[in-house]
Amino acid sequence: MHRFYLPPEQCRSETLELTEREAHHAVDVLRVRTGEPVTVLDGEGGVFLCEVRELAGHHLRLSVLEKQSAPPLPCRVTLCQSIPKGKLFESIVQKATELGAARVVPLLAERGVSRPDPAAAGTKCDKWRQVAIEAIKQCGSPWLPRIEPPVTPAQFLARGETIELSLVAALEGVRRHPRDCFHEFLDQHRRIPSSAAVWIGPEGDFTAAELEHIKAAGAKPISLGPLVLRTDTAATYCLSILNYEFSMTPQ
Repeated sequence: MHRFYLPPEQCRSETLELTEREAHHAVDVLRVRTGEPVTVLDGEGGVFLCEVRELAGHHLRLSVLEKQSAPPLPCRVTLCQSIPKGKLFESIVQKATELGAARVVPLLAERGVSRPDPAAAGTKCDKWRQVAIEAIKQCGSPWLPRIEPPVTPAQFLARGETIELSLVAALEGVRRHPRDCFHEFLDQHRRIPSSAAVWIGPEGDFTAAELEHIKAAGAKPISLGPLVLRTDTAATYCLSILNYEFSMTPQ
């Protein structure tokens, strides 16, 4: 069944309407027909099972047959990811969405090659958000991750957010196996964390000063094995581990 996205404020009646990008995809790419069943996701846990009632140019009217509500994953995961060069960040957003991340924070690390123009930050975020929307439509996730504007590690840490388990991938220094950190938390709290974060640096890693700042805020340095991973591979590796350890574990 084809999936589409509508923001929550457009999903409050028994009749939903697809317009613009979603309508174009439905009509010109997927060629849906009247009477065809489709699914609409609102990105906040709402899943609407619908039927196409009317095709009017590039507008589709859908009748809601059933509404389902999916709870969020038990652990809210934030990916703090240094922005790599080219379009790699789009792939990272896609994989983060598929692996259940609740939020992606693009980082302007000191060694980062890509430094988007602040004036274009809004356009970048809109593009990354659209990548996330396409990803939930593909994988069926009812939850759309929040894609934040780019910030430096220091700017993010200055917010003083409380995150129950924070990890930072490190290439040097004293590092632990991620499983040791998971077991330590479970032993101390007898439950999985309600929030977790993983920090991924640029090619060449965070600077020593950045790493010390991140560690001082409570992040535990972890090893990703004996090989040096690309920054996008490291992100997928860490999110896969977190998804395995926490997303399917009952509280």
